[in-house]
Amino acid sequence: MATTSESNFAKVKTILSAVGSIAATAVVVRGVAQEFLPPELHDYIFSGVRSLLRRFSDQLTMVIDEFEGLDANQIYDAAEAYLGPKVSPTTRRLKISKPEKEKHFNITMERGEEISDVFNGQKFKWVWVSRRVETAGGGFYNPRDMNSTLRSEVRSFELTFSKKNRAVAIDSYLPFIVNEAQIKKREKKTIKIFTVDYENMYNINDMWKPVTLDHPATFETLAMDSDQKGLILKDLERFLRRREYYRKVGKAWKRGYLLYGPPGTGKSSLIAAMANYLKFDVYDLELTELRRNSELRKLLVATANKSILVVEDIDCTIDLQEKLANRESSSMGIHHREESQVTLSGLLNFVDGLWSSCGDERIIIFTTNHIEKLDPALLRPGRMDVHINMSYCTPCGFRLLASNYLEIKDHDHHPMFEEIEDLLPNAKATPAEVAEQLLKEDDPDASLQGLIDFIHKKIEEDEVARAEKSKAELAEKQEEMEENVADEKEDTKQQI
Repeated sequence: MATTSESNFAKVKTILSAVGSIAATAVVVRGVAQEFLPPELHDYIFSGVRSLLRRFSDQLTMVIDEFEGLDANQIYDAAEAYLGPKVSPTTRRLKISKPEKEKHFNITMERGEEISDVFNGQKFKWVWVSRRVETAGGGFYNPRDMNSTLRSEVRSFELTFSKKNRAVAIDSYLPFIVNEAQIKKREKKTIKIFTVDYENMYNINDMWKPVTLDHPATFETLAMDSDQKGLILKDLERFLRRREYYRKVGKAWKRGYLLYGPPGTGKSSLIAAMANYLKFDVYDLELTELRRNSELRKLLVATANKSILVVEDIDCTIDLQEKLANRESSSMGIHHREESQVTLSGLLNFVDGLWSSCGDERIIIFTTNHIEKLDPALLRPGRMDVHINMSYCTPCGFRLLASNYLEIKDHDHHPMFEEIEDLLPNAKATPAEVAEQLLKEDDPDASLQGLIDFIHKKIEEDEVARAEKSKAELAEKQEEMEENVADEKEDTKQQI
């Protein structure tokens, strides 16, 4: 018996030793291959080995290419964002980058690395595969640019899991990854503001030039009435979660806002706060630089989803009905009409017509200092859904500014607050003017006293302006009465 046990033990020992040697050899071979073999040969050899092993495995592998033809593969992009922060015990290499002016590091898998993930108790293994491909003519194939001669990689993910989990992978796991990736991208996104590059108007990919929008405005720092801010936030959240509702009722998934009020009341700050809150890029459109509706159409088609389109001072930039009348009677003739062809109907077609359906999840914002000058066609619901009156500074707005600039909170009960809040409703002071006064002194008391003096001066100037206006109106009425009397005398004289 002892001899038999010893013999079995020796066999097991021999088998384990052989397995260990094979495993060690495989590790060494793989390491040597990665270090010394060209990437193309390395990928070819190990893809062949993997194919052989799969014949005897209950595992299923899905290949997720970076591109489907010339179109980006959404699942590939989602997997790249989802897997970036994940590191398994076997991960040895990761790629890290940080584009200039971006706020976050980008972490992605290195070629050939594996990452294991668990979803609903089931294991899923990811491998990132990359290989360089040359064209038959000796150039290099770039899926993004068919005319490129630069070296390019064809990249894909290989997702391996038990064959029994095929339905779970397709119906649950991959949709989960797409959703998680969207959340991660939104959290890490560096917001851009795009302006029109008029020198590249004929290249749809280069029409908009981006720069980082590093505006610090948030809804917490906006000097607005708290109830008004609450209504705006509620409306934005409601808009974001109603994608299926918009589709069901047959409307484009967009929302129009009209911001109106005197200069300095915070319209630009509100736009920046909305962009920071939604993590939406901003497209700043200057209509006066456009010559025809076709240019406007190309610009709007080139904007991305999840974005805010801003047309500032719409009353100044598109006084369209007057322009149309002037064009017809202009002595400049055909040449003038060709140079200025952006029309009210053209703009409304892109805001509310068929072209408005060329994108999803869009915010459109018009701003104006004079709402009474706008054509009623721009104001109706469906075009400008929400009208926001950006008023003069209120006591609520002042308290927020005092907290932001002077670090004086409501509960501090500063003795000057009551006087300022009593004066503000009669002062017609904008939040920008109040903020400017609070910045003038380092000492909070000196700043507040300076603000009180400023408000008194504003009230006096307003009273003087009203008195002069009343005097001018009275003089005008007196002149009109005198003219009427003179006309009556003239009529009487002629009758005699």
